[in-house]
Amino acid sequence: MALPKLNTPQYELELPSTGGKIKFRPFLVKEQKLLMMAQESKNESEITNAISNIIHSCTDGVVDAKTSPLFDVEYVFLQLRAKSVGETAELKVKCPDDNETFVDVKVSLIDVSVQMTEDHKNVIDITDSIKIVMKYPVLNDMKNVSDRKKEVDNVFSLLKTCIHEIHDGDTIHSKIDMTEKDIEEFIDSLNTAQFEALMDFFKTMPKLRHPIVVVNPKTKKKGEVIMEGLDSFLA
Repeated sequence: MALPKLNTPQYELELPSTGGKIKFRPFLVKEQKLLMMAQESKNESEITNAISNIIHSCTDGVVDAKTSPLFDVEYVFLQLRAKSVGETAELKVKCPDDNETFVDVKVSLIDVSVQMTEDHKNVIDITDSIKIVMKYPVLNDMKNVSDRKKEVDNVFSLLKTCIHEIHDGDTIHSKIDMTEKDIEEFIDSLNTAQFEALMDFFKTMPKLRHPIVVVNPKTKKKGEVIMEGLDSFLA
């Protein structure tokens, strides 16, 4: 006698990048096991691949983690986690007043959203005639910047990856037509102000962000902690 087939519920969410609505299902035990094994390995590539595969499966291929903006991917995965494991996450947060005391907090994952600062732009003016069009990083881009011991290399690696076009007057240099050496030499030729303008793209771009108010049990002082990025909500 065949075993019964289980019905999987469907949910809907709005993609932060487009405002378009997609349907998704919670991840199943086989997919949760895949993720847990990847997390236990502590291998960034395995974790990234597991997240990518789970998102692809649970959205029926509508969201491709390899090409979608990182903030879309993180938001979709967090909503998957909320409907699959539980809508509340228990986290340890460091109190901002003494920067050493940790407190336990509960966060409603369905309340976490992608936020963007008002002054954000993806077209950066370098000079009166030269502009750089930036693209948002994707999940795979972050595998190359996971080594915290190489922060300078990480910055330049991500910057090179996210330059999409360079406009020189009416001439457009597309990423596909530029060599890595060309891009490196262009970045090296920037002055400090121009480089900082490019860095502002990353500082202000849409991010999974959620404020949490905590009270330090030692000092009794109240403070606000801003949680950013998927890792902050999966700890």
